[in-house]
Amino acid sequence: MRKNGAVRKLTDNPHLNLYHIDAVDTKGVPFDYYFASRNPEERLKIFTGSLEPEGIVVYALTREISPRLVVIKEYRYPLDAEIYALPAGLVDPGETSGMAAVREMKEETGYHFTEYTGGSPCFRRPFYMGPGFTDETSCAVYGTVDVSATENPAACESTEQIRTILADKEQVRRILSEERVSLRCAYLMMQYLQMEDVAPFAFLE
Repeated sequence: MRKNGAVRKLTDNPHLNLYHIDAVDTKGVPFDYYFASRNPEERLKIFTGSLEPEGIVVYALTREISPRLVVIKEYRYPLDAEIYALPAGLVDPGETSGMAAVREMKEETGYHFTEYTGGSPCFRRPFYMGPGFTDETSCAVYGTVDVSATENPAACESTEQIRTILADKEQVRRILSEERVSLRCAYLMMQYLQMEDVAPFAFLE
C-alpha cells in the first residue's frame, strides 16, 4: 500500500518531467518530495508497480579471438563534458529489449548487433536506475558485433555527439582508472576485465 499522498506533475516536457509527492516521513510528518520520470502520469510506477524497462544498455563484444568491448565516448549536457559509457537508449513502443539494442547500436556506432540469448534470465531483467530521483528502469542486453564486416555509418541525432571505441582490457583498465565513466558502464567494464576469451558470456550462466 502506498504511504504517500497526491502526486502532481510540475512540468510539461515531451521526454522527461518533474513530479511532486505529498510525502509522509516515518513520524507521520508531511514533506515535499520530487522525482523525475519519462512516463506519462497514468504510467508512473508509483501507481502501476510495473517493472517494464524504459531503456537498455548494450554489452557488446567484438567477434575476435580476443574480444574487445564496444565503448562510446559521448558529450553529456548536465556535465558539459564527455563521458565513457556503453551504447544505450530507450525502448520504443512495440520493441523488445533486444530490438532496441540492435537499433541503438546501429544508430550510435554503425555496427550490426547480434543478441546473445543464453544464460539465466535474471541477468536481463529490468533494474532501477536511481530510485531516489526517478522511477526509471533499464535492462542489459548482451551480444556481439562483427567488425570485419563493412561498417554502416552511425545515424546519431543532432543532440548526440558520440565516438566509438573498441577497447581491449588494457584500455578498459585505463578508462576505469583515469576517466569519467557512467556507473552501469563501469560495473560492466569490471565484468569484462574478468572475462575469459574462450567463454566471454560465461558469467551469464
